[in-house]
Amino acid sequence: MEPVRKKQLIEATLEVMTEVGYHGTTISLISKKAGLSSGIVSHYFGDKQGLIEATMRHLLEALKITTHIADPLERIDFIIENNFSQTQGASSATNTWFNFWALSLHNKGLHRLQCINHRRLESNLAYSYRQLLPPREAKNAAASTAALIDGYWLRYSMGSVGNGNFEEPVVRIKQYVRDTINLFAD
Repeated sequence: MEPVRKKQLIEATLEVMTEVGYHGTTISLISKKAGLSSGIVSHYFGDKQGLIEATMRHLLEALKITTHIADPLERIDFIIENNFSQTQGASSATNTWFNFWALSLHNKGLHRLQCINHRRLESNLAYSYRQLLPPREAKNAAASTAALIDGYWLRYSMGSVGNGNFEEPVVRIKQYVRDTINLFAD
């Protein structure tokens, strides 16, 4: 029952943060949305901060590469697509990500999660690029691709361009990847 209740609370947290933002989010609202008692949050997560961190770990978990993809270009494509998936682009996720980034500037636990996320993204990209490019170029391409993913995700999630449609940035980032690899092809 514990995993089911934790999932209910995490999903409720995503919904409540979408509705009222981080500062309006309370344990009472989350527990009411989940249909559970407020005490269950304390039991499983300690406090609101613990639940927020668990919610971010849930979103970060969705970004992990869970399957082994042998072809390095296919692996890079998968990473790009996964960062622009329905899970990451849902309004509940985008609102939570925005709050997470802002809060991570002042909260050690959330800052640690953000650093892990950043390093994991670049590391996964670099692993694939190293199979396609010389070492220095692989590192630079991984950093640039990660920045493109973050930048496009931010722009398109905010609706300043693309109205939240992630198809265009996925195509553009994949083209950058291919252009970069072609620069060093024999």
